[in-house]
Amino acid sequence: MAEVFRDALGVPHIRATDVRDLARAQGEVTARDRGWQIEVDRLRAAGRLSELIGEAGVAWDVFARRARLDDTARRAFAALDAESRRFVGDYAAGVRRGMEAVGADAAEFRTLDEAFGDAVPLTPWDDHDPLSVLHVAHALFSTFPALLWREHVAMTLGDEWVDVFAGDDVDETLPRSGSNAWALHGSRTASGMPLLAGDPHRLFELPGVYQQVRLACDEFDVVGLAFPGVPGAPHFAHAGSAAWGITNAIAHSVEVFEEHLRATGSGYEALGPEGWAPVDVQRSAVRIRGGSGIIVEALETARGCVVTDVRPHPVHEGELQAWSIRHPARTDADLGAAALLPLLRARTAAEVIDAFGSWVDPVNRVFAADRDGAVLSATVGVAPSRDRGGRRRALPADAGTVEDRRPPAAVPVADVAVDANERPARAEIDLGWAYPSGHRARRIAELVDALRPDRAEDFGAIWADTDSGTRRALLPQLPTGDLPADAARVRDALVAWDGRMDADSPAAGLFAAWRNALVTALSAHPALAALRAPHPFGAVFDPWLHVEGQVAAALPRLLRHPSLQPDAQDLVVSALTIAATAGEWGATHRMLPLHVFTDVAGVADPGAVFDTPLSGDGDTVCCTGSTPGSTDRGWRGSVARWAWDLSDRERSLWSVPFGASGDPGSPHFADQHAAWAAVHPTRIVTDWRALAIDRSTGAA
Repeated sequence: MAEVFRDALGVPHIRATDVRDLARAQGEVTARDRGWQIEVDRLRAAGRLSELIGEAGVAWDVFARRARLDDTARRAFAALDAESRRFVGDYAAGVRRGMEAVGADAAEFRTLDEAFGDAVPLTPWDDHDPLSVLHVAHALFSTFPALLWREHVAMTLGDEWVDVFAGDDVDETLPRSGSNAWALHGSRTASGMPLLAGDPHRLFELPGVYQQVRLACDEFDVVGLAFPGVPGAPHFAHAGSAAWGITNAIAHSVEVFEEHLRATGSGYEALGPEGWAPVDVQRSAVRIRGGSGIIVEALETARGCVVTDVRPHPVHEGELQAWSIRHPARTDADLGAAALLPLLRARTAAEVIDAFGSWVDPVNRVFAADRDGAVLSATVGVAPSRDRGGRRRALPADAGTVEDRRPPAAVPVADVAVDANERPARAEIDLGWAYPSGHRARRIAELVDALRPDRAEDFGAIWADTDSGTRRALLPQLPTGDLPADAARVRDALVAWDGRMDADSPAAGLFAAWRNALVTALSAHPALAALRAPHPFGAVFDPWLHVEGQVAAALPRLLRHPSLQPDAQDLVVSALTIAATAGEWGATHRMLPLHVFTDVAGVADPGAVFDTPLSGDGDTVCCTGSTPGSTDRGWRGSVARWAWDLSDRERSLWSVPFGASGDPGSPHFADQHAAWAAVHPTRIVTDWRALAIDRSTGAA
């Protein structure tokens, strides 16, 4: 038996007799609250999104089938231990019940039916589908798409340019993903108990990527942030006596191999360390709503799934070239789902880390703390035992594969620790190649030292900090001496600027406009013209191969590069002049939520109403990233904020950018948006007497 309660924000608090009832209730509530969202993610994993949204889903479906996402989830489900398999299957059973009752009637399905003039029947969830959703959430979250960008740079400009675009800890770059997290030992807090806090940075998806939830039964009582469609709360949760939160380790966890192929009648062979070997080929039809279907060939070599287009080999006539990925989740038939239930049962920081011992992908950094005062820092997940030089570019097929490794044991935190995706100081957990700059990590550490926060309420100034790291690298490029009037005015304003990317700051607006003009000019420079050549990887990788975005990330280095330096000063002055008409930063830096409808012709985008001015930038602690040179609209940033107080869970805080419900007609669809934009997280309520029972849910 299970009961569902709601707090004032509509967040579901589920109380069940046992863990199996709880899993079924979580699945049902999620289907009721987020039916549209989880069905879309299930179809994404299966490579069937085009059946629902038409041509707009084709690029993704081709990738999903090539990467064999659904097959990997099926294998991982079959390989689970019996209890974990029941837990996931019970959740799927709850989803089936919730979709049949409410979820399948979501307004978005009706909107598409009207737009296409037909109806697409939904099929019941399979027991493995929650693992498909878990897999799809991370399928492109590793660093391998960035490695494909490095391949493109090497093929068009030359290998010597690869490092130029990588950035480093000196040149502040704009990362495509990231998170913040910090941990305070009890010796630093008012209560004498640890505090953990942070915020994950991902795409501003609508509905939001995280779901606030409470999961209580005879074994545990956990509040946390769940992936809709996946049981438990694997990334961020407070279990009363223990709590945890993660950031991305930016590890090289997925290897890329350049494949040399040849056609053999009905199939293919791939050249490997021991010569030509057969390739496993699966052909399937993608049905496209409103259009003609296509056939996708999914190739898998001894190294992994070919995830790119296949093209004629540029050197070997009559042969073919493509790129494959070796993904530990597929190689080992393991998506880390064995960690889901042990995490909920964890009572101490050590038990949290032990539970994460079976985590696979992506590699994450974890802070865990408990009421005994322990605070632990660990890196968890699986990565290949490849030295740093082997992580820089795609490997030749004859390089062979290597064994996977798990990072070393956790270390205690005795004072303060910060993780913000920077290159780690400890060599044994340096598992990546290129990292975001250390600006966010340094800035958080500075703020903790200066502000001396000792309770969750004190973290607002950290979450809201808009100090720009990029300007530290770019402002030294400003010219001195006489300039044209407009250029001189902008330069003088930037010299006097406090460096904060606040929405109401005219100087921040000038800085962003100057940066935009520089990116545009450098992207058009003859020295970089070859980057405009079509890439050979496939449409799903276009965001990582976007020239302006990559130029923005490497802007300081490019201005100093010998091929560009002779023109740099003129470009800087010209950009200052162009920037002279800019207004406040918030005039153009406004939220851009990404909804599945965004690319569907003839359908209104529900995200269009969230035209909120945003403070922050791509590299500020208050992350609201845009694409300089293309758009100031903020499409990536803090998709949740969380602070766990081990002394009293009701002194903990959380917030999401929109709301608890995925239904545009619900009062809880976006009732947290204003508080999120103002960086005012809400206290967590756990007293059952303060909650309202939800009698509309079948689990009640």
